[in-house]
Amino acid sequence: MNGPLIVQSDKTLLLEVDHPDYEECRNAIAPFAELERSPEHIHTYRLTNLGLWNARAAGHDAEQVVDALMTHSRFPVPHALLVDVAETMARYGRLTLQQHPGYGLVLTSTDATILTEVRRSKKVQPLLGEDIDESMSRVHPSERGRLKQVLVGLGWPAEDLAGYVDGERHEISLATGDWQVRDYQQQAVDGFVHGGSGVVVLPCGAGKTIVGATAMADLSATTLILVTNTVSARQWKAELLARTSLTDDEVGEYSGARKEIRPVTIATYQVLTTRRKGQYPHLDLFEARDWGLIIYDEVHLLPAPVFRFTADIQARRRLGLTATLIREDGRETDVFSLIGPKRYDAPWREMESQGWIAPAECTEVRVSLSQTERSTYSMAEPEDKYRLAAHADAKTKVARHLIDRHHSDQLLIIGQYLDQLELLAADLGLPLVTGKTPVKERQELFDGFRRGEVRALVVSKVANFSVDLPEATVAIQVSGTFGSRQEEAQRLGRLLRPKKDGRTAHFYTVVTRDTVDSDFAARRQRFLAEQGYSYDIVDADDLLYQ
Repeated sequence: MNGPLIVQSDKTLLLEVDHPDYEECRNAIAPFAELERSPEHIHTYRLTNLGLWNARAAGHDAEQVVDALMTHSRFPVPHALLVDVAETMARYGRLTLQQHPGYGLVLTSTDATILTEVRRSKKVQPLLGEDIDESMSRVHPSERGRLKQVLVGLGWPAEDLAGYVDGERHEISLATGDWQVRDYQQQAVDGFVHGGSGVVVLPCGAGKTIVGATAMADLSATTLILVTNTVSARQWKAELLARTSLTDDEVGEYSGARKEIRPVTIATYQVLTTRRKGQYPHLDLFEARDWGLIIYDEVHLLPAPVFRFTADIQARRRLGLTATLIREDGRETDVFSLIGPKRYDAPWREMESQGWIAPAECTEVRVSLSQTERSTYSMAEPEDKYRLAAHADAKTKVARHLIDRHHSDQLLIIGQYLDQLELLAADLGLPLVTGKTPVKERQELFDGFRRGEVRALVVSKVANFSVDLPEATVAIQVSGTFGSRQEEAQRLGRLLRPKKDGRTAHFYTVVTRDTVDSDFAARRQRFLAEQGYSYDIVDADDLLYQ
């Protein structure tokens, strides 16, 4: 046995990248194992209940999983692990949701004891209707998603066989031109269309919008697209008009500024979650048309009200798009139960090696607090310490030096605190984009940046998601949202569109040593380290005076 895989009893899988059978093994385990880390030589995967249930939902069985592990493992696979795999996967589908010709939507089981167990759950009881017999209970259609969500939490994920309505048909085709759908994008679409609903995970800059457009063309149905902000909505519209047969009259924007409902409608999460007197009036948009497809951009960010309302639209095909399914609140299982299982995933470094995203170098620049700042920091309350550390005066000097060093590059200076960003923009003489910036002005600045007329921008977290600035080559991060791994990944993602001249991107994060700022930085960097990125650490004094 000389396979590339080491299977450990704690459900960790270690895959040797330089082994001649690496690619064959990776393809064999990808449907059921979760990629955790992918540095240079050894990639780490993990077997999880959710990953194994994902595999079952996609049509893989325990025999295939066991065969893949035993075929590629360098050492004997622990017997207890194989038994656990079989038993875990056997839990999926013991309960099923289906349409009954006489009773409508029902929850059924061939094992009456399992159905009895879940019926007794206080979380399940409000979601079920009358018991038809010992193996079948009614389910109101509006509770379809919520019930799946609760059953996953109980360890009995239901197989949803209730199907989808086709929705209102609307002819959509891909436009011809000097572009084509890439192989991995088509594989992602095929996985989604075959599975019915689910999530596609691709690095920033790898063309998730193209995946959405191709899925729309495959289904040719009215489509509701949910995005993070108005700028993103308009970027989606521009991309759809360029890549498909859709015309301006067929694509509507539903945001704070406009309320257009058309065969393809792009709405912001913010407007959908606007409350008035305890109600969400704009959630009626979900029922405004007979949608055949709902696309969730940045699906990991789904706000709680949209999560809840998603339960009412389980009869529609749902496509989630994201660069990472990480949620700091641990609600990744909600995405699985309400949107669908992961249908496609691609390691960042692998996409980089194939030239689909730009290579990137990450550097942590460590600064020190001045004596006065250190005194203030040491006496501050715990909740104020990060703000004080993040505001270190030395960060402005570092930002100015890096801007001068990269005088021929287009740069983004990114931060969390608005007062810090306002001071930086004033000191550096640069335009500032925050949530307060009017959409029109924001678009003008972004357009100027894309054309090269604006060389550098100071931006708040409004630029974390779904902002397409393909020529950005350098990012300087001066503060972040505490220990958010997802935010760190998204900020690097602003730089990963391949550059016309093949240049390497540079991601700098400026961190105040010996403070909570450095603790949070270490947490934020974890996801990117797991994807194979390493941070060079340099001292600010060495950087400024070298």
